[in-house]
Amino acid sequence: MNKPLLAALSSVAIAGLGAAPAVAAPHTAAKPAVTVNFAGTVSLSNCSGSVIRFPNSADTDPALVLTNGHCLETGFPEPGEVITGQSSSRSFGLLNASGSKVATLRANQVVYSTMTDTDVTIYRTTTTYAAIKSSYGISPLTVQDTHPTAGTAIKVVSGYWKRTYSCNVDGFVYRLKEGDWTWKDSLRYTSSCNTIGGTSGSPVIDTATGKVVAVNNTGNEDGERCTENNPCEVDESGNVTVRKGINYAEETYNIPACFTTGNKLDLGASGCTLPKP
Repeated sequence: MNKPLLAALSSVAIAGLGAAPAVAAPHTAAKPAVTVNFAGTVSLSNCSGSVIRFPNSADTDPALVLTNGHCLETGFPEPGEVITGQSSSRSFGLLNASGSKVATLRANQVVYSTMTDTDVTIYRTTTTYAAIKSSYGISPLTVQDTHPTAGTAIKVVSGYWKRTYSCNVDGFVYRLKEGDWTWKDSLRYTSSCNTIGGTSGSPVIDTATGKVVAVNNTGNEDGERCTENNPCEVDESGNVTVRKGINYAEETYNIPACFTTGNKLDLGASGCTLPKP
């Protein structure tokens, strides 16, 4: 994993033209990429994260923070474990566009956390999107509700390090196995996103839309096969590929379907495919 910083610093393990038309058509310029900066990202004590909303979230809803399952303050969820509704007082440093901390947000609940099939933790904070916008001029990042596309230009934005990594979506991994954990349909970066410990939980942002398409979580550090901090790719036939130095993220498009009015988790909602307790 692009492990929490304390673990990263430890020696112990636990990313042809036709004729012109008679009337010229209106000129349509290519849509420019949006400006991706640190606004809406957060720093945790040992990880990165972001304030997120879903396409149907309301400004008056409690603001949510997205990070990794392995960044959970009570320790890594076990394989097969899904945590919901757990009390939390975790704090987050809210960053502005330049990466300066402008506020401390606080959680009152772990809404959802798992390292099974994916690697996510979603916190509910004690404030609303509207209050954050009114006080600090910062809007949440919107989670895209459709599957990302190979070749897409992306940025991995680390609130912990106040550092941005730029690369492209290289492709998708049927199964990504690391130690005892297995993740499904993981997103693989091209090599320039050389993420490090402390970048865990960073939002992966599509530079054309500004939307979150994944959450950064791991990379193969030493070239080992399927061990902790050395994930391996497993295809549908069981063939294993090791890519030393390559990093990965877990897709987030399947999360919005599991949240209903008021940003409330409903794992039984139509279209919700997140693992259940």
